[in-house]
Amino acid sequence: MEAWFRGTGCVPLFNLMEDAATAEISRTQLWQWVHHGCHLKDGRKVDEALCDRIIQEELDRANTLNDPARHAAYEKAARLARELIRSKTFVSFLTIPAYQQIVSEGK
Repeated sequence: MEAWFRGTGCVPLFNLMEDAATAEISRTQLWQWVHHGCHLKDGRKVDEALCDRIIQEELDRANTLNDPARHAAYEKAARLARELIRSKTFVSFLTIPAYQQIVSEGK
């Protein structure tokens, strides 16, 4: 999602090409886990608090890049991920609210 907010449609990660579809699968799974009360193998419940902690850990890691543009994109991606995970109803495509955010910022 970070790359998408910077205008890059796909990125190589671990020698694989990833795009918005990969992010869709991940956030869909998180939404389902949170809203259906799933637990990890170690017993931790997958809830908003756990997702927030993991997102914050990733933001902290991204902050070490010393790249303000990428960090700003990571912040936007994190906000959107949190919103989508918390949504009472499942949002069909993450790119719809992401694109709306990009358009509103461009005005």
